[in-house]
Amino acid sequence: MTATATPDTQYRGLVGRLPASLRPYALLGRFDRPIGWWLLFWPCAWGVWLAGGADRWGLVLWLLLGSIAMRAAGCVYNDILDRDLDRQVARTAARPLASGAVSLKKAWAWLLLLCFVGLVVLLQLRWEAQVVALASILPVAAYPMMKRITWWPQAWLGMVFSWGALVGWVEISGANLAVLAALYAGAICWVIGYDTIYALQDREDDALVGVRSSARALGSKVKPGVAGFYIGAVVFWMLSFWLLREDWLALLALLPAAAHLFWQVATLHPDDGDNALARFRSNRTAGFLVALACLVVGNAGL
Repeated sequence: MTATATPDTQYRGLVGRLPASLRPYALLGRFDRPIGWWLLFWPCAWGVWLAGGADRWGLVLWLLLGSIAMRAAGCVYNDILDRDLDRQVARTAARPLASGAVSLKKAWAWLLLLCFVGLVVLLQLRWEAQVVALASILPVAAYPMMKRITWWPQAWLGMVFSWGALVGWVEISGANLAVLAALYAGAICWVIGYDTIYALQDREDDALVGVRSSARALGSKVKPGVAGFYIGAVVFWMLSFWLLREDWLALLALLPAAAHLFWQVATLHPDDGDNALARFRSNRTAGFLVALACLVVGNAGL
């Protein structure tokens, strides 16, 4: 059965209401697909709330703005590097750079503007968290090349998209690094799982143009593979909670998130692109459920 592919560049929602001259830039930053910034933001909230920052709503909103800006910047940078590959893949051929709707020079200018917004957010953090945030630049810059040199670019994306947990935690507390390490490891497993689902849409085109992915590497074992990464995520999150608060009841806070991840795997149809996209997008809910668990466990007794 051939997987269907939903184009990832669409004039919908608020993007469709923008002036025609601005729409390509909104699409270049994927503002038509907010799922990306939610997936980048939730680990930031996990770090803040598990560290005990229940009252730091201003910080959480700054981190949300930073996630929106830097996710857009990452998409622009990725499209600059991948513009030739994107022209060869059905789902990405209509992207603004690949289609010629935005010039390379203007894409670089847009990227710099988004980075400036990220800088404004960075300046709201204490210097220790600023150092941690800046340390992400090299891994982020290297990510677009990973699909050319490894079958597991999703693992690299896991390190990058989970970085916010480190920033959020260090902004609140520099202690209990074992708790943070387990939280971060769980986030990486989660990202590998959901991005493997996302990569199912492109397996055939990726094979034609020589792009590697965990979805291709797992082949017919995608469902058990994703299940394994999701189980790893839940186990690491449980370990993080246990290291913070040795209370079996605290682990129950993760049950809704675990149930949601189980539902994703149980209802996933690897050869149906629309099904895979819907399961991928549902991780906004998964991230929210983990955030609630972190809020409860990290601030119990306050």
